[in-house]
Amino acid sequence: MHRIKGIIMIIIGSMFWGATGPLIERILETTGITVSFLLTLRLTIAGLFLLCFLLISKKDIVSVWKAPSWRYQLIIFSVFGMLGVQFTFVGAINASNAVVATLLQFSAPIFITTWVSLRMKKIPPRIQVIGILGTLSGLFLLMTNGSFESLMVSKQALLWGLAVGVAFSFYTLYPARLMKELSILVIVGWAMLIGGIVLGTTNQIWRSKEWVILTQVEVLLMIALMIVLGTIAFVLFLSSMRYITPVETSILSSVEPLTAMIISVIWFGTMLQAVQLFGVIIMLVFVTILSIGGSSKKELSKKALKEEIS
Repeated sequence: MHRIKGIIMIIIGSMFWGATGPLIERILETTGITVSFLLTLRLTIAGLFLLCFLLISKKDIVSVWKAPSWRYQLIIFSVFGMLGVQFTFVGAINASNAVVATLLQFSAPIFITTWVSLRMKKIPPRIQVIGILGTLSGLFLLMTNGSFESLMVSKQALLWGLAVGVAFSFYTLYPARLMKELSILVIVGWAMLIGGIVLGTTNQIWRSKEWVILTQVEVLLMIALMIVLGTIAFVLFLSSMRYITPVETSILSSVEPLTAMIISVIWFGTMLQAVQLFGVIIMLVFVTILSIGGSSKKELSKKALKEEIS
């Protein structure tokens, strides 16, 4: 029953996260708002909303700061996990489009499998190696349309995309221990708020000239929808980690690119070429194989995740 609950959570969360991609693309293309300004608003507002909701509900939101080990893990997760995933994902969208950025996120299982194997000092099972090679093959077709002489996306977009994979892997693996000890909503709330404050302070958002753009009702509505969908997606994703393993999550996350692709086709008319679509299919198939390989070796992953990652 718990497993089914986790599966439902990750599917709904993935759909919401996939929907935020085209929405962010729309905001960046039509409003003149920058990545840093948009993410500062998104993280800070969402974090404050969650923490205020928990406070009104009489939940303990300060205990995480009492233990040094929890405090340090939360700060690291906030900056390199929460902010890392959000910034690289939006950066990839800005450098390419929502569909490509979401698909590039699927390099994450490769990094997860590699990390777990290194942690346990064991070579990945053969099925996982096959899954990695197949995923890379699909990624090659997506990026090049099957030609060694052409790259369908810019090098900048490719680098952002790979950064998304690394950040998403860290986001998936690092808070495993923290999630077992504390409320997920509390962790997500603080992580978003801290990430937003760090980014806003770094870019001195109070001096930005972009505040005037927020006077447009349409812009406000799009940002509000982005914040709501993104926050729910993050909460559901992390909540699912209590019931399914990180590696298993990757197959169910395949809903993300499909959602982003459908919305982008309807909204922007974005279409991938035939070879690229074939690459997408290959990626999803071999991510599935990679996930099956991971679930067949559950004890390896569970043992690794029980150890201290910090």
